[in-house]
Order: sequence, then structure tokens, then C-alpha cells
Amino acid sequence: MTQGLLENLLNKEHLDDWFEKHSGIQYTRDLMFSSVVDIMLSVVCQVRSSVYVAYKNCDHINVSSTSLYNKINGIETHTAAELVRHIGVETETIIKEMKAENPAWIEDYRIKIIDGNCIEATDHRIKPLRNISGAALPGKSLVVFDPQIEIAIDVFPCEDGHAQERSLLNTVLKTVQPKDCWVADRNFCTQSFLFGIHQKEAAFIVREHQGLPVEIVSEPIYIGENETGKVYEQEVRLKSPDNETYLARRISVELHEQTRNGEEKIYILCNLETSILDAIKIAEIYRKRWGIETAFQRLEAHFHSEINSLGYPKAALFGFCLSLVAFNLYAVIAASLRVAHPDKNIKDEVSEYYIAEEIATVYEGMMIAVDSNDWDMFRYANKEQMALLLVFLAKQVNLDKFKKHKRGIKKPKNKKKYDKNHPHISTFKVILAANKSP
Repeated sequence: MTQGLLENLLNKEHLDDWFEKHSGIQYTRDLMFSSVVDIMLSVVCQVRSSVYVAYKNCDHINVSSTSLYNKINGIETHTAAELVRHIGVETETIIKEMKAENPAWIEDYRIKIIDGNCIEATDHRIKPLRNISGAALPGKSLVVFDPQIEIAIDVFPCEDGHAQERSLLNTVLKTVQPKDCWVADRNFCTQSFLFGIHQKEAAFIVREHQGLPVEIVSEPIYIGENETGKVYEQEVRLKSPDNETYLARRISVELHEQTRNGEEKIYILCNLETSILDAIKIAEIYRKRWGIETAFQRLEAHFHSEINSLGYPKAALFGFCLSLVAFNLYAVIAASLRVAHPDKNIKDEVSEYYIAEEIATVYEGMMIAVDSNDWDMFRYANKEQMALLLVFLAKQVNLDKFKKHKRGIKKPKNKKKYDKNHPHISTFKVILAANKSP
């Protein structure tokens, strides 16, 4: 199923034509963009352990490894981001053809959860980094996640690892559409971002930042209680950077349990009318914002989303963007499993780890055993045909093979003993002593 999606969405002809239309300074000479993607995806999906190992096992590339790395290091961030957007649209179409969307959170609105992701420090392989002991940050990005179809629909990469997330918000505003509903944490709570969303007839559900000027219009009214605490609502007036004002709702939640930062109450700002969404639902939607945090954890756990050997910012961000592409391909597979096995709770019962392991271990042998022409049925299928093919294959999957095994409650860790006079121990003697003790 994974290879079928790759053949359909990222086949050589399709991908190289796409690159010619969307690339900037870079151009194709001897190394095709599709070959670079092929190598990088094998690393991202953990089929190969490194870019160099993938290169050594790629027979159809006739350039040096230096040329390959130069190509990867030079791929513009806007090209990487456009690839995520392109695959986002394609995978969304297939999921909708399968009628596998989750229920809408708000009727007539598209939820867009946005959050930042800082790529972890890389190895110091680049010459200017070799004499520096500090962690080398290759960049960061803002990712937009659609929970209804469970895919990453947009990404805004930045090569400066020290850049603030807020510095990218003007670029994000250009993508806001009417009837969007943007859900975000307080880092995104700025006058310009909130007013820009409001001005475009879109909605926001954003946690209030302490530094945002808020004018109280009415006293808080108790609305009810949800799983996290008591919910109150009041009317407030917000300002644009040019001092234009508009009314919004301020939802406060008195928490049953403190946050990890010790906060007992949180404030959420929203510009949707009460008739569209009540306060308790707003608080619930904000709480479910953590779904994007879970998505980042899944990226890290099941894909090689941050390749530490790629120190150049463009290369590291390209690798991260390809992990989002792989994440979206997995979302299509999960959607097809939901359709094919409606009696199963795929999210809770099927292990993503086992699926990722299956892909990593079986993929190479499958590609040797299966003739290239046998993939034509996927390669030339339209989106409706792809949806039918994927659901047909999903029905053949033995879900017991990928059953999730939930662990029990973690036992509290005992405080470890340290004896400076005996820094080393014999495992044999420790086990022997433990077996003799009553």
C-alpha cells in the first residue's frame, strides 16, 4: 500500500515535472529531483540507516556522493514546503474519496492547528561548526495540521534556528481563508495575527498571552464544567496594531489540576459567535490542540524526521518536510484501514510502530521480488481508483499482526544507590545476592 501511494503521488515523471515548475535557483542536470526524494524517503522511513548507505544501494544514480550532498544541501526551503502542500492536497483528495474523514469539530469551518517545531541539534560535520561546542540548530518550522483528515496540510520552514515563531506569522496570514478556524497556543497570540485572521472572516481559538492588551467589556459568567475544570465566559475588546478594535470572547477555565508550569487558570480568546460555538466546546477544542503535539511525537517515534548528519539548514529542513510527506502517506493508509475495518478502532487498536517496522523490514525485499511494471496499476490510477485499490488491499490486512499492546501503569522508580568505593558491580553477584535474600 505504501509503495502504491509512492508510485501514484511521487513517481519519477510526476515528481520531476513538479520540480521543474516549483524549483527556484536549483536546476536539474545529471541528478533528478525524484532520485533525491527516493534516497531521502528511504532514510526517513528507516529503510536505510543513513543518506550515504541509501546512496550506495541506489544503482540508478550515476553521480558522486558529493554531488548528491550538494544537491540536498541546496534544495530551497520553499520547494520543500511546496512539496508538503502538494502531497497534502493529493492525500486529502484520496481520503475524501474513501469517505474516511473524522467528524468536523465545527460545522462549516475547517480546523487548522498550528504549532512550531524546532529541529534538534545536528552533528558538527560542517567545517565552521567543528570548533564550536554549542548545539548546532539547523532551523525550525511552523506546521499546520488538519485533525479532520489527520494530515499536515502546510509547513513554514525557517533556516534560522534562533528565529522566533512569531517572525513567521506574516507568511502564515497570507494563507488564511474565510471559514478557517485557527487553533494555537499563546506563542501565536499577537495583535497582528489575531486581527489578520478576524479581518479575513476566519476564526481563531488561541490561548491568551499575558502581554496582549485586552479590554474587559463584561464580567465573567459561569457556563459549566468540563473534564479539565470550571468554564467561564466574558466579552472583551481586542485591538489591531493600528488600534482598530473588535469584540471577542474570553473563555477562562479554572483547572482541576495545575499545568506543568503551575498555572491554575487559563484564558482562551475566540471570535466566533455563541450561536456557532459555546464556551465549553471552545475549551474542549483548545484542549484537543495537543493532537499536533502527538503528531510531532509520532513523527519522531516512527520516522527519521531529524537526520542529525544533515547539518546544513536547507538539507535538515528538506528532511523534516519529507517526514511530513511520509506522515501524510501513513495517514492515507490509516484512513483506508478505518474504512475497510469499520468494526475496529484503528487509532487505539493498531500499532503505528509495528506498521513502520513492517515497511522498514519488508520494503527492500518486496522491491526486488515485484517487477516494476506491476506497479503501473497504481502509477496511472486517478484518485478515485486509488481509493478503491487501497480499501481493497486494506481488507486483506491481518490487523492482529499489528495489534497494539498497551503497557500497564508505570511503577515508581527506586532511588539508585551509589557507592563511590565500588563504582563497578558484577551483575552475576548482584543477581546471586538477590536470589538468596528472603
